[in-house]
Amino acid sequence: MTGSAGLLLQAVVIVLNWRVGKHRTATPLACGGQPQGLPGSGQIRAPLAAYRRSPIERIWTLSDFSRRYLLRASAAAGVGAVVVPGLTAAGAPDIAAASTPGPMAASDPSGRPGCPPAKLTGHIVRPDDASYTDDRIGYDQLFSHYPLVIVFAQETQDVVNALTWARQHNVALRVRSGRHALEGWSNVDNGIVIDVSQLKSVQIDTDARIATVGAGLTQLEAVTTLAKQNLAVTTGSEGSVGLVGATVGGGLGPLNRWLGMACDSLIGTEVVVPSGHDCAKVIRADLNDHSDLLWALRGAGNGNFGIVTQLTYKVHSLKRLAYVQATWDGLGDLHGIFDAWQRTVPFADNRLGSEVEIHKSQILLFGWLAEGSAAEAKEMLAPILSVGTPDVTVQVGNWGDIFAGSQVPRAQEPANVKFFSEFAKQLFPKKAIDVIGDFMRNAPTEDSNYFVDAFGGAIKREPRGGSAFVHRDAIFYGEIGAAWGTPSTTPGVCDPLTSTCQAWTAEFSQAMRPYVDGAYVNVPNVGMQEWETAYWGRHNFERLRKIKAKYDPYNVFQYEQSIPPASL
Repeated sequence: MTGSAGLLLQAVVIVLNWRVGKHRTATPLACGGQPQGLPGSGQIRAPLAAYRRSPIERIWTLSDFSRRYLLRASAAAGVGAVVVPGLTAAGAPDIAAASTPGPMAASDPSGRPGCPPAKLTGHIVRPDDASYTDDRIGYDQLFSHYPLVIVFAQETQDVVNALTWARQHNVALRVRSGRHALEGWSNVDNGIVIDVSQLKSVQIDTDARIATVGAGLTQLEAVTTLAKQNLAVTTGSEGSVGLVGATVGGGLGPLNRWLGMACDSLIGTEVVVPSGHDCAKVIRADLNDHSDLLWALRGAGNGNFGIVTQLTYKVHSLKRLAYVQATWDGLGDLHGIFDAWQRTVPFADNRLGSEVEIHKSQILLFGWLAEGSAAEAKEMLAPILSVGTPDVTVQVGNWGDIFAGSQVPRAQEPANVKFFSEFAKQLFPKKAIDVIGDFMRNAPTEDSNYFVDAFGGAIKREPRGGSAFVHRDAIFYGEIGAAWGTPSTTPGVCDPLTSTCQAWTAEFSQAMRPYVDGAYVNVPNVGMQEWETAYWGRHNFERLRKIKAKYDPYNVFQYEQSIPPASL
């Protein structure tokens, strides 16, 4: 074959090989070994955990190629040369310009007017930088990925530039905030991670009770900052979790029965979305503009439609809070405690929120009463506290102080975790509680637990404009969690407890199936069949696919359980 046809075929082969090689995974080495280079790449070391594309993503890759890459290859062949702009001879995007601090230049492969060549800006980290290991590792060290480049955005324009650069060079991308993606999906091998954790800003209108914050805030930063003004929104109880990720996935925690889910207070967002063929732009989604996107961002999960850089909440007055903690030694009182809890808290005064953690050798009860006294809180929880002889403490004060005081330093937390999420729409019978007891007595570590968070109250009410969060009729949320290991730079797959903990979680979740329903997108269930329905319900999922097709038709934002556009 000769001439332009031969050159076109060469171009197709080059691009197809790169598209496959971009996510290729080297054979994992024994623990403690140094990873080898990826085939065809001299820029990056091999990942220790495989990146797997779903069938939907594989289908999109082929259709996406037919529209985008064939046109570019044809244009190159037409002038007598095969050119795949932005690629080095090794098949990886050319990031040599990042060897020195400052903007990273990139040629514009599209050749189309109106979208100038992108430059990576912000704080840029490459594999050979001293901070690379610390900057790539997430909260759950069971997963270890090796991105080509990490961009820590300092302002929204850095996000625009990074998304445009990734599109112009056809580089896989992931969005990251608090690094708590529990299956490692906020990171990617041989791609770009766009990190918004340094976008920290706060503007509070105390009269209107509206707060606009940067997407980089953690839950601890959000809670303590608002609490200084005697204000609050729902967040989870773990302070290091990113506010944006928790909110966009729904957001449950101590105040949810009083204020609803975290996403229910979300009234506006600034989002960077794909634009045109390979550009990006900033849009504002609220009840007046792009209200369909706001609906989706209230529960769809982070990293599906664009990159959220700013969030606006309707905040609520909270001058004081009563915090109750009770501890029972052993599991002898499990049935009485759990049954009293599930029959009491989900149907109590909306101001009362409560969680229970069941461990191998103890049971913990947490209760939060908004604008309540110690006596009032203990009275509401009396049916539970009257079981056995718990050790009970009560604290009353500013919500920010109480929240901050309950945090556990990261160095004291396990390095590796594996969760399974579920919702209960009916009270657990004795058999279900017996299953929990049996598995917890045989838990692989003391840090492993079964956790429940009470629903009811304000969660039952949809916010104005609605939301993608579908589990409002649940009585409580349940979560199986295995936790083990100590933080290090060695991936958790090297820990001898890993296989035991993963098997325990899988067997536990299977045993609970007759008693639960659905799943929580912020705590994804890998391997679950029909996960789309489990997270959002069939109707909401189809609506989310249409919204995805509107704002991300090329499926730029994709990961193992991401929402595909309706056009697929």
